Amino acid sequence: MEINLYDKNGYAVAYIADDREHSIYTWDGHAMCYLVNDMVYGWNGLHLGWFVNGVVYDVNGYKVGFIKETCPVLTKLPRLKSLKFLKKLKNLRKLPYIRPWLKFGLSNILLSDFIRQGEN
Repeated sequence: MEINLYDKNGYAVAYIADDREHSIYTWDGHAMCYLVNDMVYGWNGLHLGWFVNGVVYDVNGYKVGFIKETCPVLTKLPRLKSLKFLKKLKNLRKLPYIRPWLKFGLSNILLSDFIRQGEN
C-alpha cells in the first residue's frame, strides 16, 4: 500500500511506493528518493534525512514531511496521482550524516524541494 506524504500545510506532494526499494515519488510520478532503513536517500546518492515514526526529517533534524496521522494540520484531499515514470539508475550512496537530535520544529525546506534534492 502506498503511503502519502504531506507537507507542513497538509498537501500531499509525494508518496512512498510499496516496492522493494520503498521509492519516494513526487505526485507527478518521478522517483526521486528511497528509504534505507530509516534514512532517506536521493536517487543521486545523497543522504537527505530520515523517516522516523511517520515524519520526514531533514539533515538538521527538523520536520519536513508527514504521513496523514502525524501531520500537524488538517490534511487536504489528495488530487489524482500521475502515472509513474520509469526509474533512472541510482547513483552510489554517499556516507550518511550522523543523526542529530530530532526536533519539534518545522524545517524551512518545503517537502517538494526536499524530495527534488534527490533528483538524478
